[in-house]
Amino acid sequence: MSSDPFQNLDPAQSVKVLPRHLAGPGPASPRTAWPFPFDKDWSLHQPEEGTAFATSPCLRLWTRLALEPDKPCKGTWTIAANRVPFGPVAWQITLDATTPVELLHDLHTELLDLYLEDRHSDRDWLYEDEAAPYEAYAPLFARGWSHSVKTDGTQTFLASDGLGGVLHRYATTGSDGPTWRAWGGYPSEPHWQARFSFGTPTTLVAAFTASLISTEPVHRTAQDVPFHTRRHLYVAAPAPANQTTGPLPVAPPPKGVGLGRSL
Repeated sequence: MSSDPFQNLDPAQSVKVLPRHLAGPGPASPRTAWPFPFDKDWSLHQPEEGTAFATSPCLRLWTRLALEPDKPCKGTWTIAANRVPFGPVAWQITLDATTPVELLHDLHTELLDLYLEDRHSDRDWLYEDEAAPYEAYAPLFARGWSHSVKTDGTQTFLASDGLGGVLHRYATTGSDGPTWRAWGGYPSEPHWQARFSFGTPTTLVAAFTASLISTEPVHRTAQDVPFHTRRHLYVAAPAPANQTTGPLPVAPPPKGVGLGRSL
């Protein structure tokens, strides 16, 4: 069987693919990534060209997409929280625009849930999250990701295909570099990266890693799947239009191995 399961597909053919970290970005659209209630109290600024912004009613939480088509990362998604409106950033998440949009959507969905919990509580859940780091990385073990630890406390988790990873380091206030970092592709030349600064609620990181290793396939057209990741993908294509049997079923790949399996 060919190592490229896409070679006999029409470029516009819809497919379902796993693992998510190699699926390609999908539609880099704020409307796809942002689940916020813009018809109620969230603000949206989305010009035809330029940076798109979304802001919470309290003005302490904001997220934006700044596209840069000429750069390899195609731009940056940024999520940040300020303790007071227009004040200094308390924590920040930055993600390449090439990050799979399903990961972005699940991250923003958890962000909205955390905001609502914070809004209706006497606790500042956006700044005093009590989730332990293992809540973000324990599911990686269950999915067969490898684990290594350095003496400085840095932990690295790698997918079985070696083409995805999550890094965690214990940091102190004001330390350089992200507390968490995730990527797809080789660590030296990733297709996308996500960085979570010190102070970012671990609950948000956990939502991101859960989406990262989800066995729910994502939808792409054949032409949108990056050429250099195709042989590492587990793929099922819908039946041709002249058939009535519906889409081919997608069984979850074997745990710990199939996430890097090719057809």
